[in-house]
Amino acid sequence: MPPDLSVLAERRANTDQPTRHLARLQKVRNATQAAFFLLFILAPALNLLRFDLYETQLWFLGMRWSLGIDALAKGDISAAQAGMSIVLRAFVPALIFIGVFLGVAYRYGRLYCGWLCPHFSAVESLNNLLHRACGKLSLWDRSTTPRANIEPNARWWPLFALSCTVMGFLWSITLITYLLPPNVIWSGLVHGTLTPNQARFIGIGGLLFTAEFAFARHLFCRFGCAVGLFQSLAWMANPRGMVVAFERERARDCRTCDQPRGSACDHACPMRLNPRNIKRMMFSCVQCGQCLTACDTSQQAQQREPTLQWQIGADALRETLRQRRRDHMGRH
Repeated sequence: MPPDLSVLAERRANTDQPTRHLARLQKVRNATQAAFFLLFILAPALNLLRFDLYETQLWFLGMRWSLGIDALAKGDISAAQAGMSIVLRAFVPALIFIGVFLGVAYRYGRLYCGWLCPHFSAVESLNNLLHRACGKLSLWDRSTTPRANIEPNARWWPLFALSCTVMGFLWSITLITYLLPPNVIWSGLVHGTLTPNQARFIGIGGLLFTAEFAFARHLFCRFGCAVGLFQSLAWMANPRGMVVAFERERARDCRTCDQPRGSACDHACPMRLNPRNIKRMMFSCVQCGQCLTACDTSQQAQQREPTLQWQIGADALRETLRQRRRDHMGRH
């Protein structure tokens, strides 16, 4: 009896649905990264967030954020009122922000890094340029990282070097505008009227950031970023936190993954991690989901379900317990 073509088409559509979902997810992630990158660059100019050293004044959401110290010095308020103002306008907002930030990290891991952080956006862009130039994601890689339909071409080297330089100096200029009036800095750059200290900060900072982007961007994200470190610590403390879980019972399916290259998930990870590893070996995972997309695409091409998936809550706890039992059995 011939198969029902409509049924086959429906099955194929259902099979392709996770792939389309993950592809849309990556588009959403790229959009949030681009939006936050622009916010990071424009925030000082729009007075959304900056501390003006000239005025010793904090600007937040376009408003002067006063702690009441000036009013105390003028005698307009008492010391008790100034103390209460400092608590309510400085300590309380800071504690709420830190609590919410670490609460998100406790449940979802380094979500900020993978979905918002402007530095990580630069890391991914530079990874792609370097890969087009030499087939590697880092200058220190011993071997190339194969990716579909991309062959190394030396003509990309100048663009990679230029991008590292532009990004490095853009970082240096942006950071100083968080401390000094942006119109002063940008006007000084255009007309050549920067003070010696401003020029030194931008010059030295730009060179240091350029070197970091070119040679140590992954090392900084994994070991040098305090924001990422505290997110990872909060996430590691929660056995129910969201993890990339690997169906080890189907490990054999990985042998034919993304042939003839293999290990599609490893090659996709921008942090140079092995996504099939246990949680404590994924300390710096940024939950970008690129390994999931690569696994899904590769396995679906072979009419199989992906072996990697996000798990959270009770499912993540079961994965953690399974890893602990496996470690315990391995030691004995």
